[in-house]
Amino acid sequence: MPGMRVVVAGSSGLIGTSLVAGLRRAGHDVVRLVRRLPAAADERGWDPGTGELDADALEGADAVINLSGPGIGDQRWTPERKRHLLQARVRATEVIAKAVAESGVPVLANASAVGYYGDTGSHPVTETSPPGADFLAGLCRRWEAATAPAVAAGARVVLLRSGLVIAPSGGLLGKLEPLFTFGLGGRLGAGKQYMPWISLEDEVAALRFAVETPDISGPVNLTGPAPVTNAEFTRALGEALGRPAPWIVPGFALRLIMGELADTALTGQRAMPTVLEAHGFSFQHPTLGAALAAATGK
Repeated sequence: MPGMRVVVAGSSGLIGTSLVAGLRRAGHDVVRLVRRLPAAADERGWDPGTGELDADALEGADAVINLSGPGIGDQRWTPERKRHLLQARVRATEVIAKAVAESGVPVLANASAVGYYGDTGSHPVTETSPPGADFLAGLCRRWEAATAPAVAAGARVVLLRSGLVIAPSGGLLGKLEPLFTFGLGGRLGAGKQYMPWISLEDEVAALRFAVETPDISGPVNLTGPAPVTNAEFTRALGEALGRPAPWIVPGFALRLIMGELADTALTGQRAMPTVLEAHGFSFQHPTLGAALAAATGK
């Protein structure tokens, strides 16, 4: 595909940093939206809170990728934190979608999460599955609905429902690896909840694929093709790190520590990348073992 001009919001995070590098390796011109005074030629300023965006930020853009927003699982879900998550993610998307509509940008790829589906047990979930009823599902619904101005303007809008990203540093392993290193790894609750994992390399490649493929629109599950249960994930990670994982963290204990946020660890989605596979996407790491080996170097 000829090089495109791609504007990326949320370019400084784990996924955004890798995405920008991947887009540039593929020959695309990347403009990064930053919330501070721009300090480089490829930066443009914006402020989602006030709705301000540099006048030339989207000039000549072929696509906008919005990964902006605070981490969903970074802090305990107090009422204040939940309000902040809703306001920050929805407001940022509203600003981006409005700018895409006004500037006539043909493609918007907007971050979301597989939490959209709620707790689905062992039932396989595809992009046509209905939304859940918990807080995270409600957040995802409002987050995705905020792209409406871009949809109404005729842009091709892709809703990127990401799973749990496995990366060499940060992401899911950044939280779990220290526990396993000290022999404290173990399954969460009954361990039957599914974990829709994806390697960082495949996350970035799938993001690019969704933007570059003209007939992909609407929701896209960014997950690996073989989701596993928490018990299976725990065993595989312990083996990859050469550390036993004998412990069980009871659900009540996790809720005491994490509050409502614990439900995201004790429930899950057996999310399948149906849209990606239907369009011929090829996973570099199709199994959990391959993803963990790539991330841990073992």
